[in-house]
Amino acid sequence: VQLQASGGGLVQAGGSLRLSCAASGLTFSSYGMGWFRQAPGKEREFVASINWSGGKTYYVDSVKGRFTISRDNAKNTVYLQMNSLKPEDTAVYYCAATLGVVGFRDSSYDYWGQGTLVTVSS
Repeated sequence: VQLQASGGGLVQAGGSLRLSCAASGLTFSSYGMGWFRQAPGKEREFVASINWSGGKTYYVDSVKGRFTISRDNAKNTVYLQMNSLKPEDTAVYYCAATLGVVGFRDSSYDYWGQGTLVTVSS
């Protein structure tokens, strides 16, 4: 199983980025997907998740209204559209896959990608 995250980069505060996570080696449409992030010196935290069909999504309060998670099962890809970015969004962003409940606990996820760095300058 491989989860390849991409789309990170350097952006000014108020800007936008779209992260992608391409999955292979698993039946993608059976898995819930999540995005987590880890800022320097901090623990990894939940950002957003989406169930297998895309019909249910969940967000941490700090990104509600700014980030949107979506998926394309035909392309085995999950996305995270990030708008109105803030310096506090700076982190390495990881995608993860789970056959279980798409919750906020990282222990619920079975597979992890390598991460993509997002840096938001003020």
